[in-house]
Amino acid sequence: MKVSEIRELSLEELSKKEEELGKELFNLKYQHHTAQLENTARMRQVRRDIARLKTIAAEKQQ
Repeated sequence: MKVSEIRELSLEELSKKEEELGKELFNLKYQHHTAQLENTARMRQVRRDIARLKTIAAEKQQ
């Protein structure tokens, strides 16, 4: 996700999106441990998207 897209979301939408990405990251980790994951770069993308969401949520709360 791009930062401009994330900034347009409300706090509720940010938390919902963070939860979805958290579930996706869990599934990716599970696939990685069972040697079924083909695109390992996706794990890094999801982790960074979660960090972006958390950072922008913290900015909006201030």
